[in-house]
Amino acid sequence: MPGGRSDDERERARRERMARRGGSSTRSRTVDPRVQQALERRRLRTESNGGAPRERRPREPRQANFRLRRLFLLVFLVLGLVAAWFLVSLFQPFAGDPGARKTVTLKPGGIGDLASTLEDEGIISSSFFFQLRATVEGKRGDLKPGTYTLREDMKYTDVIAALEKGPPANTIQVTVPEGRSRSEIADAIPSLKGNYERATVKSPKLNPRRYGAKNAKDLEGFLWPSTYEMKRGQNVKLLVDKQLATFKKNFAKVSMSAAKSKNLTSYEVLTIASLVERETAVPRERKLIASVIYNRLSQDQSLGIDATVRFFTGNWDKPLTQSELQTPNPYNTRVNKGLPPGPIGNPGLASIRAAAKPADTDYLFYVANPCKPGTHTFHRTLAEFNAAAARYNQAREAAGGKAPKGC
Repeated sequence: MPGGRSDDERERARRERMARRGGSSTRSRTVDPRVQQALERRRLRTESNGGAPRERRPREPRQANFRLRRLFLLVFLVLGLVAAWFLVSLFQPFAGDPGARKTVTLKPGGIGDLASTLEDEGIISSSFFFQLRATVEGKRGDLKPGTYTLREDMKYTDVIAALEKGPPANTIQVTVPEGRSRSEIADAIPSLKGNYERATVKSPKLNPRRYGAKNAKDLEGFLWPSTYEMKRGQNVKLLVDKQLATFKKNFAKVSMSAAKSKNLTSYEVLTIASLVERETAVPRERKLIASVIYNRLSQDQSLGIDATVRFFTGNWDKPLTQSELQTPNPYNTRVNKGLPPGPIGNPGLASIRAAAKPADTDYLFYVANPCKPGTHTFHRTLAEFNAAAARYNQAREAAGGKAPKGC
């Protein structure tokens, strides 16, 4: 049309107007290529699904399989650790060197009893694995009872070999019970040569003065109670040497700090321990009885322990007479205050430890308990003591003059 604008001119004008207004339907925009790709994939999925959005596949089966594989792996690892522990316990590939020597008497019986004794004595670590190892090696029926000198924490194979071989020939076991005096020990070792009491007067193996014994007349208190393996007919001096060596080793384990704070020497602790050993048969009472001795010493009271009278009279079994109880002997703690001149026997480690560090009490008396034979009741005052003593004497009379056996 003459004088009019062409279509191209009109379209250009329209675009310019839209641009001035701030936008255009055909305005070019910068779009992230990744977004365009995502949109395109979504369009294709929609078209392939008939125009409907495509459902997402559930992932539960894949996650369940992963958890199951992890559970199987954990179970396998646990079973592997258990199997490794079992094999190590049975075959002991990492066992260290055995410990101290120890004399053990194995009584006739089944392998279960034998293994239990070995475990209780610390020779083996497990009765179960020892029996199993003996079974694996086919030696269950070859293990012989008897008395052996073994070591603590031995390998199962070494113990099996020793027990298969049997106890050594021509040997005897000399057992020295805790608390026994030199004279009592001498009567219990008839298979050795020599005079035990004479052999225990002094020895180059131990000097009592090093323990604070200024006027010790013999080695009473230093003769360690235990079981010793000896050859039949050996001289008793060899037994004494073993006892003194064992004493040194064990006494070194005891702390003397509490006793030293009370100005007591090691020899005086040994003396107290020998009294404790004779006065109780119940382990839990050792420290209590030691506390009574400490308390009476601190108050300058006589100890009144009849076992000291039995020591110098040699009367360990029969009732003490009034003349014996009144004998003015230095060991008579009814007549004399303070400790006796020395030990009245040879105490074990538990009594020595109780004597070195007694319980912290204010007890001054103890009386045999008629309701629980072998135990004592402990008291703070003389009135309590007299009442307890009256109850015991009444029970003794009811038992025909003998020690009561219960209430």
